[in-house]
Amino acid sequence: MSIKNIVSLGLLLFIPISIAAERLEWGALTIFVLSALAIVPLAIWLSTATEELAVVTGPTIGGLINAVFGNATELIIALVALKAGLIDIVKASITGSILANLLLVLGLSMFFGGLRYKEQEFNQNVAGINGSTMALAVTAIVLPAMVINTSNIVEPVAISRLSLTVAAVMILVYGLTLLFSLKTHSYLYDVGVSDLEGSHGEGEHGGEKPNLWLWIGVLLAATIGVAIESEIFVGAVEETANSLGLTDLFTGVILLPLVGGAAEYVTAVRMAVKNNMDLSVSIAMGSSLLVALLVAPLLVIVGQFIGQPMDLNFGPFEAIAVVIAVAVVNLISQDGKSNWLEGVLLLSTFAILGASFFFHPV
Repeated sequence: MSIKNIVSLGLLLFIPISIAAERLEWGALTIFVLSALAIVPLAIWLSTATEELAVVTGPTIGGLINAVFGNATELIIALVALKAGLIDIVKASITGSILANLLLVLGLSMFFGGLRYKEQEFNQNVAGINGSTMALAVTAIVLPAMVINTSNIVEPVAISRLSLTVAAVMILVYGLTLLFSLKTHSYLYDVGVSDLEGSHGEGEHGGEKPNLWLWIGVLLAATIGVAIESEIFVGAVEETANSLGLTDLFTGVILLPLVGGAAEYVTAVRMAVKNNMDLSVSIAMGSSLLVALLVAPLLVIVGQFIGQPMDLNFGPFEAIAVVIAVAVVNLISQDGKSNWLEGVLLLSTFAILGASFFFHPV
């Protein structure tokens, strides 16, 4: 059994402990920490089950499973928070997930991969396509803020309708990106898939295909577990943030993505250390695209139905931060090569943006 599996199994002990903490009212901060620790292993097992099912079902169905469950943890936490009326935190978490995936996940991957290998290469074409698609996501995030800041009076209804229109376009584009990557131009993505299959075959399975029904069960159990723990986590997050003097902006941009994106961090870094930067880059940029083009518009649409209307009117500072992140990643990834220093540059950018959000006034 791998070290990752041992650690993730051990951390499952925090699930009953966090449930007990909520029932016994141990305090918001304690409940927040325990539920966050409980979500981490569930997110890892959810991600592992997705990877295993992708190996069993093949690239097309596996790609669809990744598309649906790739960021399930972030989506579930965001939906629970949206239902609780924490709209500002949910909107900030969208920005934070994009920043964390582009800068933190990719930065950690390039740094730790670069410590082991002098220089690593990845598919420049795929990185370029993902970078171009992220440009659309940036446009969708920046546009509503520009409409408001360049107009004297903007009715809330107009912003809501603009957000719904943009959301529909983003979901359509995401569907087309799936068609591109899984059907019409799937050969561009074959390297990452074959490497993923190879890493599973050489490891714990000894060349045998994973058990389909076992991993379907793990996937469902992990999803249910994340939903339960998210309720506990979100119930304590606002009181914890207030007690620590943290703003909703910082809580959403930094704290929530660190919990929800744990699986991406582990998988991407693990692949980079195995000299598979193709998968690491695909995980980091693909997760950002999933959040921007699917999770965010779904939250806008779902919010209309559950009586918690959310728009895409991000603050100017959030929009600028996303633009900076996309620009830095595109500059660093354009040559199809990486090293530890480029990882440091991405991590430094994330640290500077994180400090800026921390000191940003309410």
